[in-house]
Amino acid sequence: MKLGVVGLPNVGKSTLFNAITHAGAEAANYPFCTIEPNVGVVAVPDERLDKLAALYASKKVTPAIVEFVDIAGLVKGASKGEGLGNKFLSHVRECDAIVHVVRCFEDENITHVNNKIDPVEDIKTITLELILADIEAVNKRQDRIRNTARGGANKEAATEFAFLERLEKFLSEEKPARLFEYSDEEKPLMDNLFLLTDKPVIYAANISEFDMGKPENDLSLVNAVKAFADKEGSEVLVICAKTEEELSKLPPDECEMFLQELGLEESGLNRLIKKSYALLGLISYLTAGEKETRAWTIVNGTKAPQAAGKIHSDFEKGFIRAEICDWKTLLELGGLNGAREKGKVRSEGKDYVIKDGDVVLFRFNV
Repeated sequence: MKLGVVGLPNVGKSTLFNAITHAGAEAANYPFCTIEPNVGVVAVPDERLDKLAALYASKKVTPAIVEFVDIAGLVKGASKGEGLGNKFLSHVRECDAIVHVVRCFEDENITHVNNKIDPVEDIKTITLELILADIEAVNKRQDRIRNTARGGANKEAATEFAFLERLEKFLSEEKPARLFEYSDEEKPLMDNLFLLTDKPVIYAANISEFDMGKPENDLSLVNAVKAFADKEGSEVLVICAKTEEELSKLPPDECEMFLQELGLEESGLNRLIKKSYALLGLISYLTAGEKETRAWTIVNGTKAPQAAGKIHSDFEKGFIRAEICDWKTLLELGGLNGAREKGKVRSEGKDYVIKDGDVVLFRFNV
């Protein structure tokens, strides 16, 4: 899973990225300090892994991972190449979803590219640039099939052209493609366009350290972002990038104490990673043993043979059955043998849909 971290210059985007990955991306008070996208791979927080690893005395623990890409700041006109526009847009296209960092704090020492703090206008600036780039992509596709679609002799091309006309009109009203309604039959047409605004979004409302601990409803800038996000059905995560960066530098025990002092159960970064994971409809099943305890990422709704294929293609080709036990039950009964004795290990076939937290042993024959 690859997530693009985007936002206008000086909104705290690179500061947040530093906290996520400990990668040390330069965070400076001027536009375009992030010239190349910084990439960091981070673990999906999962308490189940450590508990299962302790049970099996596993030599190795491998969590599920998320790849974050810190993408250069965007300004008005990016779709026409302003700032680092074209480079920015190409990197967004490679991501599965977008984490859009929005400035929800006042600080006279940090300049704003538009010289005013207005998070909703900031969102609209970036969204419009992405929409303009999407319109260009739709127009290019229209040009390719225009002659074939003309006259209606080629029904497939004519159907696609009509779809593109509807989509172009929708985008021209400055609405993102993720809000565009289309049929199941038209889904392949949409998917083939790889539109920027078709990607799901989490708005990361970046607040100041002084606002940490305050009720979110008391933060007017955050409320403005939430109201905007509600209209398009997007997620909002309230986070303080500066505090998260400080937390990321602390040892785990000190970090936990700091969070308790702030009255928080977990860091904003952990919440961001979990929310991003859920945004794309992903879950984890687990494998456990003395050699390794590991989380495997699959799309929710994946059946057992395809889940097995995540480990190795031979597992899917030669799939016989999957032995399944819920992770909590496995812990309570002291492992797979104890669970078998209590009749808690199920034997499932090809139609079984893997659930989050299933501990799985695949049986296969190649």
